[in-house]
Amino acid sequence: MCVPEDRDGENNRRFGSFTCELTNIVSWLKECHITTVAMEATGIYYLSLFLKLQDAGIEVILVNPLDVKNLSGHKTDSADAEWLMLLHRYGLLKPCYQPGNAARQIRNLTRQRNNLLRSAEKQILYIQKSLELMNIKLSTVISDVTGLSGRRIISAILAGNRVLEYLASLAMSNCKASKEEIALSLEGTWDADLLFTLKQSIEAYDFFMKKITDCDQEIEKFLKLYQAQMDTNEENLVRYKRKKNSRSKNAPVIDIELYAFSVWGVNVFDIPGLKDTAVMQLIGELGHDFTEKFETAEKFSSWCNLVPNNKISGEKLLSSRIMKKKNIVGQIFRTAASPMARDKSEMGYYYRRMRAKSGALQANVATAHKIAKIFYTMVKTKHTYDSSKVGLVEKEITEKKIAKLERALARLRNVS
Repeated sequence: MCVPEDRDGENNRRFGSFTCELTNIVSWLKECHITTVAMEATGIYYLSLFLKLQDAGIEVILVNPLDVKNLSGHKTDSADAEWLMLLHRYGLLKPCYQPGNAARQIRNLTRQRNNLLRSAEKQILYIQKSLELMNIKLSTVISDVTGLSGRRIISAILAGNRVLEYLASLAMSNCKASKEEIALSLEGTWDADLLFTLKQSIEAYDFFMKKITDCDQEIEKFLKLYQAQMDTNEENLVRYKRKKNSRSKNAPVIDIELYAFSVWGVNVFDIPGLKDTAVMQLIGELGHDFTEKFETAEKFSSWCNLVPNNKISGEKLLSSRIMKKKNIVGQIFRTAASPMARDKSEMGYYYRRMRAKSGALQANVATAHKIAKIFYTMVKTKHTYDSSKVGLVEKEITEKKIAKLERALARLRNVS
């Protein structure tokens, strides 16, 4: 820790990381009459001191370590602390965005939920591996081996049933494959060791899914506490008209639509691509007041890493690639943009137009950028989603192309 020289004779001190040492830091800063502090965002290690300083009424500016690189020379912790203090004195530091404590608690739980979901998905791969090693081709005739049909068949196999016709009859009537195809796919070797690994993978999958359900219940508790802090009239909520079976298999069984409206005062589910899981993550990552920290939608999109990083020299554009940095909010919007390739709305037309122009990767980023700007604008202005602002519909685009080709044909006729 480093403070100006006129505040203390020993202005650059080293402290430990135990709680008692963090308390000593706060006491020393108060003795030096420090009201604002700058600190680097170092993984999760900054958070304990960050919260302790905030609780003590000290303004904390969290900065990206890449933005405060020291001058060339011998690097030491004391030199870094003094350099950081000097930059902060002259107002040269740009603070990182940090949501409030209520949103941070939800963020911790949603990230834990994602970790559990990834663990459950890994177990599905192990289930498929055990089946394939026994030459049971269930995954080729049933799209999801952990669905109702797959689980009924696998449970019967683990119970010792080997009658193929009976196992095939356990599949639901809505399966596209016929009972004969399913029976043929179930003819395997039934090795004892692989049946054991299959059983353990199934049990592990069920364990992680149970933990995800527990996590959803805990998230809902914190969402209710967060909702109580907001002053939003829920009677103004116009529900999003969901399509049949539009909810994903792993979506939380929580009324995220209601909680999101309470936090932001507008129904963001109207935006194509934003579903329950994505909106729940956005509540935790952004909080209710993120529009106050970003002045414009472009600045918000830039923070999300959804805009080109233009490198210009001599008035020439050298590169415009997206920066290689991870931003969870940007990843949420990019994930929401992916299904737009098959969507029939104006957003889907925009995605396909960008894909035809620049390729799939650029189309995904461009569509995510548009979704982020719409999301920011809706929350900022409290206006509902207007699809006409997205762009031209496909019919108008086709008519423009026809008119353009007709003008080109007319020019060719005049030349001839």
